[in-house]
Amino acid sequence: GGGMFINEIEKNPHAVVLFDEVEKAHRDVTNMLLQVMDYGNVTGSNGKKADCRNITLIMTSNLGAEEMERESIGFGPSERTGEDETAMKRFFPPEFRNRLDAVIRFKKLSKEDTQNVAKKFLASVNDMLKEKNVKIKWDKEVLQWLVKHGFTPEMGARPMARLINVEIKKPLAKKLLFSDLS
Repeated sequence: GGGMFINEIEKNPHAVVLFDEVEKAHRDVTNMLLQVMDYGNVTGSNGKKADCRNITLIMTSNLGAEEMERESIGFGPSERTGEDETAMKRFFPPEFRNRLDAVIRFKKLSKEDTQNVAKKFLASVNDMLKEKNVKIKWDKEVLQWLVKHGFTPEMGARPMARLINVEIKKPLAKKLLFSDLS
């Protein structure tokens, strides 16, 4: 809530504050952010003020993502453009949008990006295995399989963590418990 925000800003007046998927926040949060952007401070319900002039405020949003995924009908480009901006205009009032320094649009993950996500997840499995003196190795085919089964255009690489959990971590845990691994 607002009280927690104020306490954190007081501890670190040069903080970077991230509001992930800001469109899911209560309207009071949007109003609080508007106060921060307007006046450089925020006042809690108890009257306590926090100086926000030196914070970096980052907000993420999935506004327009669903519309961008829909196939275009007819002739012309197959990718839709501008849907995210339209959704943002519908959701945030002009006084909020006008105070944003920048809006950065992210492109879809490429195959190489998704392979890097898979490598990161596999490296974290190895980090967990260090104390057991076990290390997993993988090759190009494993990465290709993980990309094929752990990535969808709608969800991106989110399903990959679950896939690695089911296909690698659980079988590996059974092997660690019930057999000797070298």
